[in-house]
Amino acid sequence: MQINSYIAQAIIDGAEVKAREVGLPVIVAVLDAGGHLKAFHRMDGAVLGSIDIALRKAKTAVLFGAESEAVWEYCKPGAPAPGLENTNGGLAPFGGGIPLKDRDGSILGALGVSGGSVAQDMEVARAGYAAYQATVA
Repeated sequence: MQINSYIAQAIIDGAEVKAREVGLPVIVAVLDAGGHLKAFHRMDGAVLGSIDIALRKAKTAVLFGAESEAVWEYCKPGAPAPGLENTNGGLAPFGGGIPLKDRDGSILGALGVSGGSVAQDMEVARAGYAAYQATVA
């Protein structure tokens, strides 16, 4: 299985519903398994600086196969790989990026959300992920 346009749009729609519910204009990026952009959505009023952040959160999640905030444990000061966030063209090791996996755990892609606080981005990303799960179930 791969992330097709239908699945990518479902993720974006699910994230946008939650973002509207909390009154937050966000950026949603969906990447394929190779880390390439599959779909992108910038809600009206979303901060332009969040474009790059959403893309980097998704890229962090797809490259490491983990939620983007988990990567911080490896790159924070005193951790095993300080400076890791400077690799791969720049990572975003904070909440809002979620890997998309199939039933056997293979990475199919990732989604990234930016536009609010880290907690808000995580809430919206989780809604996008729930839409993903409902679509592929």
